Amino acid sequence: MGSSSIAGTGPHARLAMRLVLFVLIGALIVAVSACTPIIRYHGYAPTDVELKTVEVGKDTRETVEEKIGHPSAEGLLNDDAWFFVQSRFQQKGLKPMTEIDRQVVVISFSESGTVSNIERFGLQDGNVVVLSRRVTESNIKGVSFLRQLMRNMGRMTTSDIVGSNSPGP
Repeated sequence: MGSSSIAGTGPHARLAMRLVLFVLIGALIVAVSACTPIIRYHGYAPTDVELKTVEVGKDTRETVEEKIGHPSAEGLLNDDAWFFVQSRFQQKGLKPMTEIDRQVVVISFSESGTVSNIERFGLQDGNVVVLSRRVTESNIKGVSFLRQLMRNMGRMTTSDIVGSNSPGP
């Protein structure tokens, strides 16, 4: 018998060392890739550069569609606004995918069909935040009934609720 097989430096020992090294490198690659986050984008929201091409009070639905495309959603009850929604999701390892960012661009149209307002909303710390707004006129169009009601609750007095038409002496 040769001395190489006794010392553990024979062809089988070298093959076993290579196999162990290969498995360790493979495990290291899998561990590092499992820690790398996977980012996915859903939807589309125009950039600020694209939105600067849209002129409030001048552009119509047709020209907005030519400049930035058709929205992913429109006003449900009436066609007075277009909504562009883009979400960014992240997944790390075996954890479930979580939403880490959301951008909502709302383009409102006047009754004549021209752009009346452009707003961008974001999702910071779970709260919807206005990121930018371009408005031509102030009105309550688009403000929900509940929001109007809650806004007026602080302005009411007891006489408003009970009525000030009490019989005189």
